[in-house]
Amino acid sequence: MIKVSVMYPYKEGARFDHDYYRDKHLPLVKARMGEHLRSYTIDKGLAGGAPGTPPAYVGMCHLFCDSVESFQQGMGPHMKEIMGDIPNYTDLSPVLQTSEVVVG
Repeated sequence: MIKVSVMYPYKEGARFDHDYYRDKHLPLVKARMGEHLRSYTIDKGLAGGAPGTPPAYVGMCHLFCDSVESFQQGMGPHMKEIMGDIPNYTDLSPVLQTSEVVVG
């Protein structure tokens, strides 16, 4: 299994609508990817490692798929629509990482 992490770095003054991300964007991703997306999680950054510091990421999601190929099959045809929805909840640019899940 793989995990695709989509992370939005914290930036002072940046806009990130967590409600839209949770209620609209990720359900859109799930609907478009269908059976290719096994599950997803959403994280809301609260703080950094030291007391009183901002989080490294203001928000992120983790998409779980059987394989890189499955992710590409599910996301590929809908990439333009999904990426086009980003301005509806943030003015930040996401950082992506694909990982192999070694413990589930």
